[in-house]
Amino acid sequence: MALKADYIVRSQRVFTSAPGAASARPLAFAVAADRIAYVDEFDRVQAEAGPGTPVVDLGDALVCPGFHDAHLHFFHTALGSSPYMLMDMGKSEADLVAKTRAFAASLPDDAWVITQGWRDYRWDPPVPPTKRSLDEAFPDRPCAMYSGDGHTMWLNSRALELVGITRDSVPPQGGSYDKDQNGELTGIVREAAAMQLLPRMLEWISPERIEHVYADQMARMAQQGITSICDMSLMPLPGLDFIREDIYEALESRDQLTLRAHLFPTLLDDQSRLEAMQDRYRESALLRAPGFKQFFDGVSSQHTAYLTDPYSNPHFPGDRGRLTVPAEKMRAMVLAAAERGHAVRIHTIGDGAIHEALDIFEEARRRFGAPTQGRNTLEHLENLLPGDIDRLRELGVLASSQPCHITLDPGGPERDLGPERSRIMWPFATYLARGVDQAFGTDSPITPVTSMNVLYTAVTRQDPFTHEPAGGWLPAERICAADAVRIYTAGSAAAVGREDELGQIAPGMLADFIVLDRDIVACDPQEIQSAQVLATYVGGRQVFER
Repeated sequence: MALKADYIVRSQRVFTSAPGAASARPLAFAVAADRIAYVDEFDRVQAEAGPGTPVVDLGDALVCPGFHDAHLHFFHTALGSSPYMLMDMGKSEADLVAKTRAFAASLPDDAWVITQGWRDYRWDPPVPPTKRSLDEAFPDRPCAMYSGDGHTMWLNSRALELVGITRDSVPPQGGSYDKDQNGELTGIVREAAAMQLLPRMLEWISPERIEHVYADQMARMAQQGITSICDMSLMPLPGLDFIREDIYEALESRDQLTLRAHLFPTLLDDQSRLEAMQDRYRESALLRAPGFKQFFDGVSSQHTAYLTDPYSNPHFPGDRGRLTVPAEKMRAMVLAAAERGHAVRIHTIGDGAIHEALDIFEEARRRFGAPTQGRNTLEHLENLLPGDIDRLRELGVLASSQPCHITLDPGGPERDLGPERSRIMWPFATYLARGVDQAFGTDSPITPVTSMNVLYTAVTRQDPFTHEPAGGWLPAERICAADAVRIYTAGSAAAVGREDELGQIAPGMLADFIVLDRDIVACDPQEIQSAQVLATYVGGRQVFER
């Protein structure tokens, strides 16, 4: 009896992302409904499917599984590519203010002026901004400038007035309102204090506007070959995670959802929101809620990542950052989630936060076993204690990294951590050698959703824009393109507990695959960025064609 297939795909270059696959090879596969039914040489697939089955012959174009961005913030990614927010770092404070002034001219009358991207340590001169320049540009309109690392807000006086912050205001735990030597607010708001403000600054953006920008962003992601995402909680506080399940559900109900969205709301004492989503999405083809997200520290560039030993350039004696959630509170929340079978993904950048999180995961595993869906995962893992690499493997904890973070702050790791600790940062090759499971993403909008930049940086350890440094930063940690693609497909599928149905071209897998104009697994690494996605398929349905 012939195999019931809707069509057959064939190419001289198919990279399956299977374990051990080192190169693309001639293959064909039959697609039946939303799954891959059969994979083999073309003649055998055609014989199984029957001679009348349509054939999509892609010649020598590369076919591989769709890319899976294992860590991004979809609300702000979509907003940052919309007419409602300016994404720009600026060359200096004055340059960014001038660009923002021009941008604001096209905003709706009810809009706040909002940007994201400034990094004062990369400006010329590298000095922190203050509200003075924003007050001159926007004396009567609220303006909020969100930093490139997503942990700091720069506000003008009108914005401070509208959110009720005065020189006497007390910031929330884990946050701060910066003041000058006279005790006056500078307009800089940090960490938890900044996170609390953002929703109020975005209230003017209606659900209808958000649905439109979500649909537009999904179309852009299809052009990048992205067929799945992990939409990660942006902030650790209740009501501030920007996981908009209402928007996804509205789009799915109109058949406008063109990727698989895995939602990770904030881990709180009350776990009912996640469990309600899991119940609602039980029959959904495109929506899942595999687990929780929480934050354990900040970022190294602001000295808010939590270290075992002080920073090499301390801002004050004993400066080693801080935990955003007390260790006992994190332990209690993770254990409560583990008891109910839920996976947790934790933002850990500093070696101290990583070590504490692994201790908690070790206890959770010992007491309750592995999660029933998804994987316990550490996010970012910028610098590690040497012994904690093997602990990742031993505890079954997945390492979720964003390759384009490597070159965001040239010289920063050496400046903040010193030469010794800087040698163990984003150790992709060491992870592979030690058997640590990995996933790749972008952390968008912190770095752009550009798939070829993810792969290029993982393979070369060079900045995707400047192509520096020559030979790559910490070149011993470079990995081959085959491994990079596998991590960005099958590895990310493992992060959501779906390695049995996502991330490979194999029988029984969901038919999420892409077509590229060149073999990125075999080409010169410097040519990876030039590759273009020719077509993207999700569940066997074409959602993009160049």
